[in-house]
Amino acid sequence: MLRPRISPCLLVRKKGLVKTCNFKSGKYVGDPINAVRIFNEKEVDELIVLDIDATVERRDPDYKMIEDLAAECRMPLCYGGGVKTIDQAMRIFGLGVEKIGISSAAVQSPRFVSNLAERVGTQSVVVILDVVKTGREGKYQIVTHNAREKTPRCPVQFSREVAQLGCGEIVINSVDRDGMMNGYDLELMASIRAAVGVPLTALGGAGTLRDIGSLIQKFGIIGASAGSLFVFKGAFKAVLINYPSRVEKDALVRENFPGIK
Repeated sequence: MLRPRISPCLLVRKKGLVKTCNFKSGKYVGDPINAVRIFNEKEVDELIVLDIDATVERRDPDYKMIEDLAAECRMPLCYGGGVKTIDQAMRIFGLGVEKIGISSAAVQSPRFVSNLAERVGTQSVVVILDVVKTGREGKYQIVTHNAREKTPRCPVQFSREVAQLGCGEIVINSVDRDGMMNGYDLELMASIRAAVGVPLTALGGAGTLRDIGSLIQKFGIIGASAGSLFVFKGAFKAVLINYPSRVEKDALVRENFPGIK
């Protein structure tokens, strides 16, 4: 039976692991390879690694870094950052990555989603949408390039579009909740869940395991991803790579999703 997935999300800048807040600044929190080794030991469900500057700097993905991460990683790995061509994607898959996340490239050219899915299969194509709430009416809007560039696209409508084009998963990344550790944007997730049937993953806002529990309780089979929750510990946010044990994770899922045995 399918189960909710709980996946750490690692942000990489200049080969270092960083943690942002509302997509700004970027506190250095360690070496990504070391983090992968720790997550291996903790048997995480899946790992998301995002090079947050590749697109902004208009450069290719760092293939050596990706190769090193994939060689160390013993769980499914999703990489995103700077991927804008089929050739780049195929090279990354050849390094041992299971899924590729595309963001600005999908927004700029949605047909890229279907072209990539036709080449590698829908299960390997993840569309990552960075979303902000704007204006007095609190409407949602997709942004790109680390939230520096606004787009006129509605995340609900665009999610429906990329789902029809063949993506296998959509990650909804809330810019407003990034690093705040005050809970996921359940309203945003509900609107997108009502629009599409492809697997969804929520990112941005998780501060405790209770936040993940609330997400699972509301949506059942869904992906719960987090950054700060899995790299910080305690009120003073000491850097400590962590992840719930198998027993804790199973209890969390069963408590919030009774359909799981």
